[in-house]
This record gives sequence, structure tokens and C-alpha cells, in this order.
Amino acid sequence: MTRLTGRALRLTVFVGEHDTWHHKPLYSEIVHRAHAAGLAGASVFRGVEGFGASALIHTSRLLSLSEDLPVAVVIVDDEGRVRAFLPQLDELVTEGLVTLDDCEVIRYTGRKDEQGNPGTKGKRSL
Repeated sequence: MTRLTGRALRLTVFVGEHDTWHHKPLYSEIVHRAHAAGLAGASVFRGVEGFGASALIHTSRLLSLSEDLPVAVVIVDDEGRVRAFLPQLDELVTEGLVTLDDCEVIRYTGRKDEQGNPGTKGKRSL
């Protein structure tokens, strides 16, 4: 079970929901690479409205403009792990915004199953 408390670094990657990497969503590729890199976790949040460098407002309120809404991928881990992951983002993110913020983790623990084993929620044995 991964435990993370104290000082940490929050990495946020802002991209469009239709941005792709080898025909799959870019946000999904970022999450899978973060997982493979052993980072503590990653979450994807879909925005309802926003604009970026293009200055074009994307919104879910108007059907004609509801394409390519903003997406934020948020990763929190210790500074060394996050900074070691940054070169992968250089390869993946050609348009978008990447930010780093110092943060403090109050509590981060994984779930346990009925026998007290970590990390089995959502997994089934055949």
C-alpha cells in the first residue's frame, strides 16, 4: 500500500479532451505512463468551460461549441518522482499547459479488502 504524507508536488496537465497520442486520448496516455512510472496516483477532470492559448472558448452549454472541452490531469507525489516524470510530458504534450505546485498531503492511503490486503478493490479472481 502506498502511503504519502507531508510535502509533495502537484503536477497538473491541461489539454483538450480530443487531443490524442497514437489514436488514443492524450489524457489516458498520461495516466497510463504515470501508473507505469510508479507515481502515487493520477486523476482526470473534464472541464465544463474554458479557453487557452487559442483564445477560443470551449463550453458544454452550447451544442456547437461543446467539442474539445478542457481536461486536467492531476498527479501528486514526492518532488523527485514528479520531476523524473516531466521528460515524458515533453514528448506527449505539444499543445497545452503544464503546472507544478508545492502542496501538503494530509492523508493518502490505499483501500484494503475484507482480509486486510491492500489494493484489491475492483479486482476479481477467476
